[in-house]
Amino acid sequence: MWRMADYDLTRRPRRLRQNPAIREFVAETRLHPADFILPLFIADGIDAPREISSMPGVYQHTPESLVDICREALEAGVKCVDLFGVPREEDKDATGSVAVAEDGVLNRAIALLRREFGDELIIMADTCLDEFTDHGHCGVLTTDAHGNEVVDNDPTVDIYCDMAVAQARAGAHIVSPSGMMDGQIAAIREALDNAGFQEVAIMAYSAKYASKFFGPFRDAVGSSLKGDRRTYQQDPANVRESLLEAELDIAEGADFVMVKPALPYLDVLTKIAEASPVPVAAYQVSGEYAMLNAAGQNGWIDYEETMMESLMSIKRAGADQIFTYYAIEAAKRLNG
Repeated sequence: MWRMADYDLTRRPRRLRQNPAIREFVAETRLHPADFILPLFIADGIDAPREISSMPGVYQHTPESLVDICREALEAGVKCVDLFGVPREEDKDATGSVAVAEDGVLNRAIALLRREFGDELIIMADTCLDEFTDHGHCGVLTTDAHGNEVVDNDPTVDIYCDMAVAQARAGAHIVSPSGMMDGQIAAIREALDNAGFQEVAIMAYSAKYASKFFGPFRDAVGSSLKGDRRTYQQDPANVRESLLEAELDIAEGADFVMVKPALPYLDVLTKIAEASPVPVAAYQVSGEYAMLNAAGQNGWIDYEETMMESLMSIKRAGADQIFTYYAIEAAKRLNG
């Protein structure tokens, strides 16, 4: 019978796994609370936070509860929040005009947080029209030569420029164009600079896929969408297209680029991270959160440990920043 001493093993990798202290000592990838970006929803016309049914633990906020959760995030070490506005149905129109209005729900929230927290909290604003249009698309609609209703790229970019300037004027540190319109980054950069907001950064949604993992987000923003966004968001079959989009956005002045969703597109994230000279973010989207949460509630997985593992995998794949609805909980775990 062979004894362990009979094996001539020079390398025993298990030596570096034998206890938690050693495993932490040799860890190749580390998460930190400052890696996380917390997406938040501010809703007009509600008098108490309203839980999103498909995203347990995530809420549409009032101004008061928005300030409270931002304070909780800062105390946990999360330095950045990404704001999405949820207007009243009656405020939606074909061009999403309330997105540009100074007294629109999103711009009021940005101004509130900037007054409350100054530069202590990094305020990012979603720069897209889908929450604000009565048709739910990310831009203005037109009819093409074949009679199909499509999003009209250039007039949409014009509105994005106005929206970004309005968000900067309200106090956003970062604007995040997420509509996947061609040329949006260059146009927004020029508009911000011309308006005197050279210091406002741009987080470009460079690789945003036409994904079914976005489903619960529709509940979160009360989307009016009919149809799909495949004519402007990317085809899940493609990778090189994402590299091109990121390259274009960086050339146009993006300060960050992003991959969305995260877990189903870790290969895309890695390729972009390897090529990018600017920070690369990834968005752990509503469907990813909802699936893990539902499996945890059913006892099929250890929810907290699995969520932390998923965040580690996103960081390991190359993300510098991670958008996650689990940001506060993850930060608290990392803080011990």
